[in-house]
Amino acid sequence: MTEYLWRLPSHGDGRRARPQLRHRGGFGDPVPTPAGGPFGARPDDREPTDVRRGHFGPFDDLHQVIDAAELAGLDGVLAPYDPLGEESWIVAGGALRATRHARVIVEFQPAFGTPVYAAKVSATLQRLSAGRLSWRLAVDTDAEDARTRGDRVSGDDRHARAAEFLTVARGVWNADPVPGAGFQGTGFDFAGEYYDVIDGGFRGILSGLPFPTVYLSGTSEPALDLSARHGDVHLFTESTDGPAAALAQLRERTVETGRHVRAGLELPVIARETEAEAWARAERQWREVHPDGPGARSLSLDGARWAGFAELGYPQPVGLVGSYEHVAQQLQVYEVAGFDSIVLSGHPNIEEVHRAGEHLLFLADPAGRTLQETTA
Repeated sequence: MTEYLWRLPSHGDGRRARPQLRHRGGFGDPVPTPAGGPFGARPDDREPTDVRRGHFGPFDDLHQVIDAAELAGLDGVLAPYDPLGEESWIVAGGALRATRHARVIVEFQPAFGTPVYAAKVSATLQRLSAGRLSWRLAVDTDAEDARTRGDRVSGDDRHARAAEFLTVARGVWNADPVPGAGFQGTGFDFAGEYYDVIDGGFRGILSGLPFPTVYLSGTSEPALDLSARHGDVHLFTESTDGPAAALAQLRERTVETGRHVRAGLELPVIARETEAEAWARAERQWREVHPDGPGARSLSLDGARWAGFAELGYPQPVGLVGSYEHVAQQLQVYEVAGFDSIVLSGHPNIEEVHRAGEHLLFLADPAGRTLQETTA
């Protein structure tokens, strides 16, 4: 069965195309007056509120998105790494506390801390959530992001460090306790280029827990090699040429390593009852950032794919636009091609999560979901 996840907003939310005008969650520029023209502020662009000011805060909106994703029947949520947004570990911890069944993927940069510390934090979160935490390592971050963190590791060295990070994290997690050593002496030693560990590991209630599923991404040779050796799921980004070639390269590397690595896609989605409604929605946002020139359909690709999402503030340039049936058909095409983990996104998030649950998922994955399950 295909795994469907939702990418949580990390930098505010709202209906507008330009991120600085999305005021839900407390981000964005100061809210303009309603008299600001056709794109002036509307109540639904702001964070949840009522006439009694101060009763709702920025995380109330995010909590509603997390709650909506679980109630809508999605398998989990992704708390993305965002240097200018909410801290993903805090968001992930809140999501695990607020849900009962959803898996939660925390995306973080390896410079976040030592692998031993990341493993220790995760062991506690696994205990509190019955093993629902997963990891996504943000390895291919830009140089400016690294400088703001005080991180000196750059280039292909980032992938070498990530490989050591995962080796050490798994090593301390799975270390065999030394009999009679109390809470010490688990016996994991490691001497590497980036990390050294002597007699590391966990005992007692922090041992024996499921290690987080590791999600990785990227299409460079070092990124694919890292997944082939250390990843569990590799997330690709759709492109105008499609992801088939990159998937084939990953499969070649996994044959060499003898490991099975699942493949996934990150996909922004605009799906509505009819094609006309979906394109009308895309066109409204497109005209906000491109009031003149060719319309949104000028970037239309085959199979409900559209190459204009980056213009609307999404991290991914290519996603899906169309009727629920048309979008579901393309999702099934991805599944047949070997992608069984799909990370959907859309804004405003609460509304789009409910649309996906009520109208899209049971069409895209009829063998694993029913309309009754997704709307329960």
